Amino acid sequence: DPLKPMENSEMTSQLAQINTVSGIEELNSTLEGITSQMDANQALQASGLIGKGVMVSGKDVLLEKDDDGNSYTTPFGIELDEPAANVKATIVGDGGQVIKTLDLGALDAGVQSFQWDGLNEQKEAVASGRYSVQLEVTDAEGEKIESTALQYAVVNSVTPNDRSGSVRLDLGAIYGQIGLNDVKQIL
Repeated sequence: DPLKPMENSEMTSQLAQINTVSGIEELNSTLEGITSQMDANQALQASGLIGKGVMVSGKDVLLEKDDDGNSYTTPFGIELDEPAANVKATIVGDGGQVIKTLDLGALDAGVQSFQWDGLNEQKEAVASGRYSVQLEVTDAEGEKIESTALQYAVVNSVTPNDRSGSVRLDLGAIYGQIGLNDVKQIL
């Protein structure tokens, strides 16, 4: 208002506010650029997983036999938040029948993977198919400890920046898509 000129201090204050707003807008623009670069980098890193095996939450173990009758199983695993004194893994068939019990002993906290030989308790080869793993995890006093069963899957493709803004890994028709953060171990 030309009839009511501002005091110098008011003018300086308004200029400082304008500069602050301008600086915040520039900072937001810079952060958007950095975020975009990080998303592209994450997608590029995830593409390196295509064709690789990963351990994700789940209880499946797949068993296949070759033409010579040799059995091949996918690994299974466990994720523990704390050390366990005793871990037992029971391989179970479709009807709930126990195929084999594996004593995995004491385990440290973290992610660990294991292999089943494809044999039952009588040391006979079992049929090809999908089996599941049931885990029994206890501490030194015999108290149950929380654990997460892990299953093996192969990454078929990567979808960068889906609707949720994250990278998705396609594990095929059986396991579907998961987020990159859901991978517990890369094999």
